Amino acid sequence: MSNKLGFGGWQLANPLWNQMTMAEAVSLVQKAYQSGVRFFDTAPNYGDGNSEKAIGEALKSDRSDCFINTKLGHGKDGSNQFGIAALKPQILDSITRLQTTYLDAVLLHNPPLEVLKSKAHFDALDTLRQAGLIKHYGVSIDTLAEFEIALSQNLDVIEILFNVFFQSPKALFDQAKEKGVMIITKVPLDSGWLTGKYDQDTVFTGIRDRYSLEQKQRRSQLVDEVKRITLSDNITPFAMQFIYSFDAISYAIPGIQNLNQLEQHVTYTKKKMSNQMKKRLEQLYDTKISDNPLPW
Repeated sequence: MSNKLGFGGWQLANPLWNQMTMAEAVSLVQKAYQSGVRFFDTAPNYGDGNSEKAIGEALKSDRSDCFINTKLGHGKDGSNQFGIAALKPQILDSITRLQTTYLDAVLLHNPPLEVLKSKAHFDALDTLRQAGLIKHYGVSIDTLAEFEIALSQNLDVIEILFNVFFQSPKALFDQAKEKGVMIITKVPLDSGWLTGKYDQDTVFTGIRDRYSLEQKQRRSQLVDEVKRITLSDNITPFAMQFIYSFDAISYAIPGIQNLNQLEQHVTYTKKKMSNQMKKRLEQLYDTKISDNPLPW
C-alpha cells in the first residue's frame, strides 16, 4: 500500500480544469486503488458533482477497503450551505453520488469562523455519526489560527493547507497527534509551483490567474531556492517526501491528473527524505517566508 499517498479528486471530470471524461476519471481512480491508494478526497462542488460520481463508480466494488472523504458547506452549484439543517441533506446527496450507504468522513469545507467555533454544528454531525450515515467528521481549513480553533473542538479529521511554502501548521502537529486527529494535507504542491515547472514568466488561466507579477516573481525565486537545495529541476518528489516526513500527517492529497502522474506519485512514497534536506527546507521557510507569508 502507498502509505501516505491519498487521491485528491478536485480535477476529476471537471472541464474547467482539463478535458478528462467521466470514463477516464473512473479509470484513473481504479488505477489509483490498484496501485495501493486507499484514501480518496472529494467534494460536491468539484466538477459539479462529477468528482463524487467518478469516485463512487470506480470504488463501488471495493467500498469497504477504501476511506472516502467528502465535504459539506458548498453545494455542487457553489452555493453556501453551512446551516445545521442543510448538513443531513448534503450528506444524503453525497451518499447517492458516491453509490454508498455511508461516508467515512465529512468535513465542513472552509467554514466561516462562526461555524468553525460552533459546537452546535459538530453536535449535529455527531448525531449523524450515531445514525450510521458517517463514521468521522471534521473540517477543511487553511491557516494556523483556524487549526488552533479546530483542535479545540472534538474532531476526528482536519484537512489543512501545508507544504514547503506553507509550514506554519506544523507547530500544532504534535498536539493533533496526541489528540488522535487524522491530519490530511491539501495543496501539497502549492498549485503546481512545487513541481518546479512554473516561473515568473508563466501565463496562468483559471484559478491560478490570481497571482500578481510580484507574487510570481517571489514564488519563482523560492522555487529556484528549492531546486538548489534538492539539486533537481523536478522538485515534486522532494515536495511530497517533505510532507511524508512528518509522523503526524496521515495523508497528502495531490491532484493526480493522469496515469503517468499516478505512477510517479507512487514511487515518491518509497523513498524517505534525509533529515539534512528536511532541515534545509525548513530553514528556507524560516528565513525567507515565515515573517512574510505567501498569499494563497
